[in-house]
Order: sequence, then structure tokens, then C-alpha cells
Amino acid sequence: MRLHGYFRSSAAWRLRIALALKGLAFGNVFHHLRKGEQRDPAYLSLNPQGLVPTLELDDGTVLTQSLAVLEWLEETHPLPSILPEGAIERARARAFALAIACEIHPVQNLKVLARLRRDAGFDDAAVTRWAAEVNADGLAACEALVADRPGGFLFADRPTIAEICLVPQLGNARRFGVDVSRFPRLLAAEAAATALPAFADAFPARQPDAE
Repeated sequence: MRLHGYFRSSAAWRLRIALALKGLAFGNVFHHLRKGEQRDPAYLSLNPQGLVPTLELDDGTVLTQSLAVLEWLEETHPLPSILPEGAIERARARAFALAIACEIHPVQNLKVLARLRRDAGFDDAAVTRWAAEVNADGLAACEALVADRPGGFLFADRPTIAEICLVPQLGNARRFGVDVSRFPRLLAAEAAATALPAFADAFPARQPDAE
């Protein structure tokens, strides 16, 4: 397998975590998003959206969209599971992951921030404020979803799709200057997750293309 990504992409970060948790070997292909390499025709032939990540399987099959790839990984490599036990808890874990992947991440990704600069006349400070507010508001809602849950991990005694999405999003929030100390339950889950090598080794600073 080959994972097409970028060290700072939180969506690619999710897949680095999940592949490591599943014990699956993969190669990296890096696309520098700030330089526009995701718009190269060769890459667009793999992923017409021009987004990362893209997972290229050994037989040439191409999978896109990180949440869809996480579900594929769970279906094809079920152990160790990245979903909790029981239909209700699985639905809740998926809802938490989607709150991040659908409600927070898309509104603060590179494409949106670039359009704020280009079309709305935002300067760098205004762009940063926008991204910080999106992250802070979204993570506050996530904190409320799980505030009454005891322990470290959120939905099981092990990491699930929830932590796989949470840890990269907390990374984004810090990058935009959000005071994440307001989210103690999320930080407890992050601490439990990042004690594991699969999470620790997936951090952007540890990637070969890190800057």
C-alpha cells in the first residue's frame, strides 16, 4: 500500500494512525499542499478531488476520503478493531468522528483558508482567528458530547475512530492558537492515545516531509 499525504494534513494523519494500529505496512508519497502539488495532473488522475489522503492498494485500487478508508480498514482488517462494542456505542463513536471530520475540519482546511484570503480579503491574522474559532467552537461541542464519560479512551478500553480523529484535530487547534485546556475530557483521551506508538509516531513533526 502507498499512502499519499502531507505531513500537516490531519486527514492523512488519521490514516497514519489507523494503519499503524492495524499493523499494516505502507509506503509514503508526499504532496506539498502549500506548493499546490495536489493539483498535479498525475495526482488528479488518482484523486480527482485533489485532496489528501489517497490510499493506493497493491493491486492498483485507489481509495479516498479518510473516514471511508477507516471503514474499509475495519472491514478488511477487523483486528484490532477501531470501533467499540455494540451498535449504540459504535454509532456514538462514529458520530463523534464525523463531528470532527464533517463539522470542524472542512471549514478550516487549506482550501477554505486560501479562499478567505483571495475572495473575502482576509489578512493572515483574520484567517488565523477564523480557524481558531472554528476549532474552539467545534471542540467545545465535542467536549460536551463526552464530558460525562469516565476514564481515558472515549468509547472503549482502547482507541477507536474517535481518538483517531480527535488527536489530529487537537493538533490543528493548537497550531491555530486555541487554548485546549478548556477541554479536559478530550485531553484525557489524547493522553491515553498518544501513549501508544501508533499515535506518537504519526505526529506531523515525525514525518519525513516535515518542515
